Amino acid sequence: MLERKINSVLTTVSYSLKNFEALRQIFQPAEIVRLDQDDEAGIAEALERADVAVLSSDLDQRFLDAPRLEWIHCDHAGLNASAVPELFKRTDLIVTGSAGRNAAALAQHAMFFALSLAYEAPRLIDTQRQRKWNSLADYEDGLCLWGKTIGVVGYGNTGRELARLAKAFGMRVLVYGRHPDDADSTIVDEYLDAGEAGSLDRLLAASDFVVLTIRLTDDTYHLIGEHELATMKRSAYLINLARGPVVDEPVLAAALAAGEIRGAGLDVFEQEPLPPDAVIWDAPHTIFTSHTTLRLPDATERSLRTIEENRRRFLAGEPMLNALTPDDVFSH
Repeated sequence: MLERKINSVLTTVSYSLKNFEALRQIFQPAEIVRLDQDDEAGIAEALERADVAVLSSDLDQRFLDAPRLEWIHCDHAGLNASAVPELFKRTDLIVTGSAGRNAAALAQHAMFFALSLAYEAPRLIDTQRQRKWNSLADYEDGLCLWGKTIGVVGYGNTGRELARLAKAFGMRVLVYGRHPDDADSTIVDEYLDAGEAGSLDRLLAASDFVVLTIRLTDDTYHLIGEHELATMKRSAYLINLARGPVVDEPVLAAALAAGEIRGAGLDVFEQEPLPPDAVIWDAPHTIFTSHTTLRLPDATERSLRTIEENRRRFLAGEPMLNALTPDDVFSH
């Protein structure tokens, strides 16, 4: 049986005193070395003896080279920046994340985009600022979300929460993912298996809203490009809450300008911060947020529960939650 010990833990998370004490209790009686993420000298010294690192950021070469490190927890979701090819050359280092800690808020963010786009929120705000009453002559020709089809690309924590919310809004829910057995048939109307050729095209062609919640990997880089956008309905909207490079951004900007799809809700971009001269700024029928969302009130506590369970699994030699695998590699 695999036996592991945790004698020293390096952490750079900026928790409150209460939550840091909870983290200390999780790893008791191990030494806890708490440092600012910019304290390069302190981190270098701590890494000489650390068995575990709990980081506010992604890992870098310092952590790959650390002599004793066996487990790194990056306290956020979307670990594509940590999923470098060099990581998977090592068999003695586990990297986990906090995927799911804010899934419900991200799902609400997707619905915020869907509702804002369907109800044409920017036009309504403009008329309010102009103090014009009932000035949108064609407004009542639009349709609400009820009865429309949402295509959820990526059925992880956020995708599952989004499917539940969309069903509550009376939408038809299509899902694209790799684990059909995970689908709740009371919520998901059709699960399209990513392993079957043409499954993504079928979702795109049928959806009024396409929402990206999928991980960024080498396999999903520019998953949405010219062909995929041309497959969508001209009346459809694209919502991206995954990572910017899941979409070929110049192609999306061109498609929006040409009216090939109706509009978009975008929280993530290929280059962040988005440069002032980026073409996508001028895309019609498009709403942006700057890779930020509202948080759940217990997001940190959810992270701590994941860390606590993973400590137990680490010591027991069991598979760990949210662990990176070679399928997650991102080399772009």
